[in-house]
Amino acid sequence: MSRKYFGTDGIRGTVGKPPITPDFMLGLGHAVGQVLRRSVERPTVVIGKDTRISGYMLESALEAGFASAGVDVLLCGPLPTPGVAYLTRALRLDLGVVISASHNGFQDNGVKFFSARGEKLPDEWERDVEGMLDKIPQWVDSAALGKARRLDDARGRYIEFCKSTVPHTLSLRGMKIVVDAAHGAAYHVAPEVFHELGATVISIGCAPDGLNINQGFGATSPQALVRTVMEQGADYGVALDGDADRLQLVDSAGRLYNGDELLYAIAADRLSQGREVPGVVGTLMTNMAVEQALAVLGVQLVRAKVGDRYVLEELAAHDWTLGGESSGHLLALDRHTTGDGIVSALQILQAVRRHGQSLATLLKDVTLFPQTMINVRLRPEGDWQNSATMAELRAAAERDLGDNGRVLIRASGTEPVLRVMVEARDGDASRRWAEALAAAAAAA
Repeated sequence: MSRKYFGTDGIRGTVGKPPITPDFMLGLGHAVGQVLRRSVERPTVVIGKDTRISGYMLESALEAGFASAGVDVLLCGPLPTPGVAYLTRALRLDLGVVISASHNGFQDNGVKFFSARGEKLPDEWERDVEGMLDKIPQWVDSAALGKARRLDDARGRYIEFCKSTVPHTLSLRGMKIVVDAAHGAAYHVAPEVFHELGATVISIGCAPDGLNINQGFGATSPQALVRTVMEQGADYGVALDGDADRLQLVDSAGRLYNGDELLYAIAADRLSQGREVPGVVGTLMTNMAVEQALAVLGVQLVRAKVGDRYVLEELAAHDWTLGGESSGHLLALDRHTTGDGIVSALQILQAVRRHGQSLATLLKDVTLFPQTMINVRLRPEGDWQNSATMAELRAAAERDLGDNGRVLIRASGTEPVLRVMVEARDGDASRRWAEALAAAAAAA
């Protein structure tokens, strides 16, 4: 059975349009509660959210749905997605619920879930929930209704957890750091974490009004961070996205580092400490230069499909701990069960302090290959997969690039678009072959 509502990261859409409506969320809470009660007589869930104005509406609807199924609810208010995952596990709860649309604008919202272990739930669980949505609700009687209460110390608990992921000897004293929370869920968490570890903190993107999440700030709009780091003479800048599971980092020269480079830095730092790193998981988009640099260190890179859930699946299959995406969604499973922008930033700053070197120096052996990406709108009658011209052109490109580049062509899962990406050590070659392949695809 295919999933009707769940995508690669929960349920997401435009507020006011199905399924992001209060009536659907009421039914979703009830359906999830029914599934939980198959294995737990009196489940308890925690609900966190980011700073979107629609979060209040969706939170109330989910709370009512859970209560109607006999499920108790803890409400922790605005909190990063990884903070909810942590609390679910730490408090021995049965489910974690996050109301967020991550890096999207305020007009969107969504819901995602974490298991009792603080991990993403499998497809089978999501299919069970969707199957329950199609059934007639089974309201519990009044005496069995769920109760709700506020978890007032959620923020403090999560701040302490973030600090606990690095040695107690780590101090950021003497370091000036700009923290950009994208006017999102980490606005009252991230600055405190770095401050309590001794850094001088300059906060931007930390004044949410319900409508400004991800607007001109955060990991998807790092220009404000780069500008502030340069103006303030800061050592580093940390940008998170709306729910704080994604990281972008800037150094004192205004250089922006993506997730591929940061993943390499974490792996190299662990190797320098004599720790075993048998392999890491990237995605189809992970830069080839990072793959080659890791190979020099004796570390294998395995590529997963784009999406953190697929990275997690590959990590589980290989029993590895490190993985991530170019977007800055990094996973260190020996530190947390899910991607965490704050924890990832601390891993990088720990490496910088431990080696007494700048991040640029730590990454001196990694020079990213230029990537040219072109989206091609497909003709309804087109058939690029069986195009002889496309096949011949791709083969010619791969012969020309050899070990110094690669070609990636994949269809979008959400729109009739073909994504053509050519990566090469030579930027001109990357652009030339990408444009030729895109033209052939458009004509196919």
